[in-house]
Amino acid sequence: MTKAPSILKRVARLLRRRRDDADSTNVSVRELAFVILIAILVVGSAFMIAYHFVRPAPPNHFVISTGNESGAYHLFAQRYKELLAHEKIDVELRTSSGSVENLKRLSDPEGGYDVALIQSGITTVNEENPPARSLGALYYEPLWVFYRAPVEFTRLTQLAGKRIAAGPEGSGTRVLAVNMLKATGADKPALKLLPLGGMAAAEALINGDIDTAIFVAAPDAPIVQRLLKAPGVRLMNMAHADALAQRYGYLSAVTLLRGTVDLAADIPPANVKMVAVTAHLVARDDFHPALVSVLLQAATKVHNGAGIFHKAGEFPAARAGDFPISEDAVRYYKSGPPFLQRYMPFWVANLIERLLVLLVPLIAVLIPMMRIMPALYDWRIKRRIFRWYRELKEFEVSVNKAGDPANLLARLDEIEKGVAQTKVPLTYWDYIYTLRGHIDLVRAHLTGGHVTAITPLPTPPER
Repeated sequence: MTKAPSILKRVARLLRRRRDDADSTNVSVRELAFVILIAILVVGSAFMIAYHFVRPAPPNHFVISTGNESGAYHLFAQRYKELLAHEKIDVELRTSSGSVENLKRLSDPEGGYDVALIQSGITTVNEENPPARSLGALYYEPLWVFYRAPVEFTRLTQLAGKRIAAGPEGSGTRVLAVNMLKATGADKPALKLLPLGGMAAAEALINGDIDTAIFVAAPDAPIVQRLLKAPGVRLMNMAHADALAQRYGYLSAVTLLRGTVDLAADIPPANVKMVAVTAHLVARDDFHPALVSVLLQAATKVHNGAGIFHKAGEFPAARAGDFPISEDAVRYYKSGPPFLQRYMPFWVANLIERLLVLLVPLIAVLIPMMRIMPALYDWRIKRRIFRWYRELKEFEVSVNKAGDPANLLARLDEIEKGVAQTKVPLTYWDYIYTLRGHIDLVRAHLTGGHVTAITPLPTPPER
């Protein structure tokens, strides 16, 4: 029977120990949760700031304004569409009457057009913030001047008074033809321009219904091939090609070498001096930078080869046109595709690049936070103990003043009771024991007794 009270006491002590351990654990968890919450707030704020500077993800769809369905612009845009389909980007093609209409479409912010192919020389942009940016020159577009005459024409002035087909209204060919004819004095008497273009103009010239047909087209275009081989039709060898290129910055002097079109038939039978504009890929100024890169990669695959008027690798190029060059395009021509896009699909590379923009500042904040969090946790725990040191210091100050010793001892007992009720993790118990020893020293000083200073206990291991 005597063993029963002893067992009950041991159980009670065990329960009290478990309760104290639980209280200490709760304190540790609460303080750790507070520190983690502070870290989350700081890192979250850094994330929001970084996210503010990250552009939205690129869309997987955009619209290109091309030209007529039988023209080179539409053909090249179709090839872009096929290449970008492999990158899970849907390109919508919309036909137009030509470069002038394409330019109007891009200038309309509500039009829904993102990209267009436009020939140089149709406009001069003087705005401080033009609505579009050039992504680069793609290839030369020669100006073909075909005519029917008993004698050779070498100057545009000789076309004065002739019936001329220079493309429909809204086409870049018509704008270029009118500018050049006026500049060379061929508009006196008044120009007789007919709104014919494409194969209709070629057939009219072959049939003798018109005297001249002017085209801006690639050498392999069906209309050019047809007229070069048509009897009675000649191609003008421009004597002033270099002068025109010198005068108008958007023009280049080019030479169609003898036999280039057909060696067996010797077409043309002699070198022909011509002028050419350049076709430009133009995008709205709000076109996503990531799409600029992937679109130029497709354009490089399409236009990087050699042509009749240029060498391999000459196009696409960051050449000046009617619009300033996009900064994103300049970076592409200088450094090529972004590093990740060289080895990964576009959507994967773009996702990683956007995440890196977010992670870099987050890591810059997280590393210092990993150093600050333990110190903050340590300070939060120790302040529970050090507040009683402040109370003890204030008590010592009051001892030197007149007062009732009984009241002073009662106040010291309250401090000791408060220390006993302070819950801290096990690793901080040595601070509690040290504080209790200092309380006993103050009590001994007050009562005139003697107390040996308590040596702090070693830090107990965590359970």
